[in-house]
Amino acid sequence: VYLLFQALRQISQRTISTASRRHFENRVSENQKLFQEDNGLPVHLKGGAKDSVLYRTTAGLAVFGTMYAFYYLLVSSMPKKPN
Repeated sequence: VYLLFQALRQISQRTISTASRRHFENRVSENQKLFQEDNGLPVHLKGGAKDSVLYRTTAGLAVFGTMYAFYYLLVSSMPKKPN
């Protein structure tokens, strides 16, 4: 059991230490320019088409959920029909 633990520890250390690391560019200043630009758009839509789709989907789900809740409130307020 001890040898197995030691072997697993060596494998995990070797994998972590030799793993290639991705180098990412710092794009904070680009995003700051984009979001601080005065183009008349609200900040939640400045990300482009993806933000627009997410916003419209969320708004649609909220409207649908509200209508669904009112429908079931109406249905549950009606008396049941006797059989």
